[in-house]
Amino acid sequence: MKITVVGLGYVGLANAVLLSVENEVMALDINQEKVEQVNSGISPIVDQEISDYLKHRDLNLEATTDKTVLQDSDIVIIATPTNYDPHENYFDTSSVESVIEDVLKLNTSSTIIIKSTVPVGFTEKMKEKYETDNIIFSPEFLREGCALNDLLYPSRIIIGEKSHRAELIGTLMRESSQKKSAPVLYTGSTEAEAIKLFSNTFLAMRVAFFNELDSYAEVKDLDSEEIIKGVSLDPRIGDYYNNPSFGYGGYCLPKDTKQLLANYQDVPQNIIGAIVEANNTRKDHIANRIIEKDPDTVGVYRLTMKTNSDNFRDSAIQGIMKRLKAKGIEVVIYEPSMDEAEFYRSRVIKELKEFKAMAEVILANRLTEDLEDVKQKVYTRDLFKNN
Repeated sequence: MKITVVGLGYVGLANAVLLSVENEVMALDINQEKVEQVNSGISPIVDQEISDYLKHRDLNLEATTDKTVLQDSDIVIIATPTNYDPHENYFDTSSVESVIEDVLKLNTSSTIIIKSTVPVGFTEKMKEKYETDNIIFSPEFLREGCALNDLLYPSRIIIGEKSHRAELIGTLMRESSQKKSAPVLYTGSTEAEAIKLFSNTFLAMRVAFFNELDSYAEVKDLDSEEIIKGVSLDPRIGDYYNNPSFGYGGYCLPKDTKQLLANYQDVPQNIIGAIVEANNTRKDHIANRIIEKDPDTVGVYRLTMKTNSDNFRDSAIQGIMKRLKAKGIEVVIYEPSMDEAEFYRSRVIKELKEFKAMAEVILANRLTEDLEDVKQKVYTRDLFKNN
């Protein structure tokens, strides 16, 4: 099949790489540098399996900035960024709508599959607005740093339509994976949109729960690791996704939880709002623990949320930085993925040795061997050395 994937973020790139093993795939993006990297066999994001596939697999994949490739596509997958503004109560889906308009101008017969996160009810509105039935929502549940692996071994495949066409798409995605037994669920488009938001909000709730457990243990001078291990031995709870952090962040969880909360305007709720607020409370707690140490200079070791990731969008550490700076504490940053000299008026230190010497306290969401020689300076809540 001829497939165009629009957007070379981790969702778009992972899908483009996966589908190009057996199909002819064009990857469309406005960023010329990303396009050149993909065409040179270099991944523009940190993902080991994507890098391996681009270097070593015989892929039928070409990246471009030329929109005319849309006119020859059987399927167009939209994986452009969307974002929710809680102050305006507005989910910015302009990038998705722009692609839909481009496709309909060039190729009215192409099936459009939206992979971007969108508000509940968005797909039906787009069908009405553009007077077409050729739009399907199909959510992704991919983790940063291992997005291709999650497509190769999917927990489930959700197709937001019940039709023969939807079954062909479900088969395409499952047969492209290494897990031929992966469950495929066909739902309404609005139900599929809700599945995405509720799934990510549940994960955020789990992060928030173990973070609040950890806050309690820290304040009461208890062994947080022992408590978490004991709680997690219950098979209904499970020993996974339970490592404390500075809060949830990244591409999906902050905006998806807030967007879901906005959908509850006329529905009674307590839990969804508490999940959003719990993340702010955790940042307050972490910042206060540092402020109690009365440092002049605090070092932030990596803005990224996880190891083996270059993404620091909405990372929790940024909220903690703002709280520290509001108290007059200087914050310096070690972030090797950045070329800039400053990040929100905080200095970016290029040399790790210099960074270690400058900081009186070092904040590390996740520990690495790089900090072993200054562990007496390090403040972290990373108990299990995993993401």
